[in-house]
Amino acid sequence: MRCTLPVSSTRRILCVFPAYTPSFGTFSHAYPLMGGVKAFMPPQGLLLIAAYLPEGWECRFIDENIRRASADDFAWADAVFVSGMHIQEPQIHEIRDRAKAAGKVTVLGGPSVSGAPEKYVDFDYLHIGEIGDATDRLVEILDAGLDAPPAQVVLETKERLALSDFPAPAYDRVPLKRYLIGSLQFSSGCPYRCEFCDIPQLYGRQPRLKSPEQMCAELDRIISQPGHPAVVYFVDDNFIGNRRATREMLPHLVEWQKRNNYPLQFACEATLNMAKQPEILELMRQANFMTVFVGIETPEADALKSIDKTHNAAVPMYEAIETLNSYGLEVTSGIILGLDTDTDRSEQNLIDFIDRSAIPVLTINLLQALPKTPLWDRLEREGRLVHDASLESNVLFKRPHDTVVGSWRRAISHAYAPEKIFERFKHQCDVTYPNRIVTPTAGKLTATNLRRGLILGFNIITRVGLFSDYRRAFWSAAGYALRRGQIEAVFNMGFVAHHLIRFTREALRGEHNASFYAAKAAETKAAQERGWWENARRKLVPEREAA
Repeated sequence: MRCTLPVSSTRRILCVFPAYTPSFGTFSHAYPLMGGVKAFMPPQGLLLIAAYLPEGWECRFIDENIRRASADDFAWADAVFVSGMHIQEPQIHEIRDRAKAAGKVTVLGGPSVSGAPEKYVDFDYLHIGEIGDATDRLVEILDAGLDAPPAQVVLETKERLALSDFPAPAYDRVPLKRYLIGSLQFSSGCPYRCEFCDIPQLYGRQPRLKSPEQMCAELDRIISQPGHPAVVYFVDDNFIGNRRATREMLPHLVEWQKRNNYPLQFACEATLNMAKQPEILELMRQANFMTVFVGIETPEADALKSIDKTHNAAVPMYEAIETLNSYGLEVTSGIILGLDTDTDRSEQNLIDFIDRSAIPVLTINLLQALPKTPLWDRLEREGRLVHDASLESNVLFKRPHDTVVGSWRRAISHAYAPEKIFERFKHQCDVTYPNRIVTPTAGKLTATNLRRGLILGFNIITRVGLFSDYRRAFWSAAGYALRRGQIEAVFNMGFVAHHLIRFTREALRGEHNASFYAAKAAETKAAQERGWWENARRKLVPEREAA
């Protein structure tokens, strides 16, 4: 549903989503292989706001990962809406500066400002929390006038809009073909209270739900756009946060796939104890889920207890991973170094886990404290929050900082050595890919998919298979997959490994910090100062040296 408040004015709202710096998690090095892909995933939150605005208001949506908002865009607007996460803070402020230079009212909402409003004293209006009564109040204010308030106005949601009343995100406002993957939301919130996570505080512990019919209608909108991504990611905080609801929704998703000849593959994030839900796992297999992101965090049982993540031990960890693989689900994993329980043995334990689990993609981060988390509150009480840009984390570790960073460097170097990652992909060829359903050819043989496949295949063969220094490891894994008839696996391992290897080498040269999600300011400045040719060379030619 749209905002139902009566409005007397026509307003032009410019929604701007900030760019990300090149990162591990957004696969930026893979974009040049894909032909036209410019960004990772459509921003659900801001697209939802765009869809909720009163029907008589005009809305222009710009994702600066695709193109930068121009002076004409700002001149067109009456007000500028911005949203983003903590790692986009510098870009959020920069958009605000451009908007104010154009004389526009500025509004900021989303997860970063909801978690840390004190970071954003420069915006006219702050929208704290999810869509709801604060959103309606904002509409009333802007309908009444466009003068900037004399002091910042903070609007905090007290009554949230039910997910069942959410409008479909304004997918029509963005070119879906420019995204690596699509995005979809079924639920919001997570029942667990992991110490480092801000989800329960921001979105609640009781998952709220959309109806299956509502979700399928959103999927219809996605596939109606020519060139839509082939993969859609459920951005739910925990896909099995409400197991009963997920179990009841999945048959609708299976039926939607069958009705449309399986045009999409799905991915999601969940807790590792989903391995105890065989009925859900089988339905996910039938719905064509390919990947599940699991916050494993650490293979050490004592450490899991210390961060309130004992649900990861509900099933023996390796057994749980094998169970997920047996349903065709390739596991990706979040890992944290720098926990209070880490010892001199933790680094080797992690390396052993990487090799034994054979999980291809692991985001190995140093512990970071986020506002509105139990971790933040505890470290603040202990005097262990630090704000030093020269350090790799805002946490004062129990072990020496340089020791922890050294462990991180050696761990990512081991995990993303070309021969290691391709060996893990070969393992998936044996234990995961054969367990996936065979979908109808009619759903795959589209003009878009054929074009996409030809471009990706050509670029993988040339950039990875011919010109990279890890071509031998790639062809070994590609040949292994091809002998098993797993052509799609060759494409997947090619572009995924290409990004992981490239990004890791940059991180080891000091161009990225140990959160693995944001480029260092020094490297950003260096990129601006480098000539056009040198920046182009770095994109096209794989870097061979590592720190």
